[in-house]
Amino acid sequence: MAEDFHYEADENERRVISTNKTGWTLELNLISWGGRPAKYDIRSWAPDHEKMGKGVTLTKEDLASLRSILDSMELG
Repeated sequence: MAEDFHYEADENERRVISTNKTGWTLELNLISWGGRPAKYDIRSWAPDHEKMGKGVTLTKEDLASLRSILDSMELG
């Protein structure tokens, strides 16, 4: 990672979606990447939060749209 890479996660907005056998968690977090305004982020994290997997970053509007889509789906 680049030396100037940094992020700040709002610990009050951390939600664990699932945990795998190795202890990594799939999480929904509110994160500010590189000092930019915070966005919602879904990605996997190592147990110590020192490593992360690839993820997707969503605006509040994107997250609301996803919620609407999920609410309309039959998850069976």
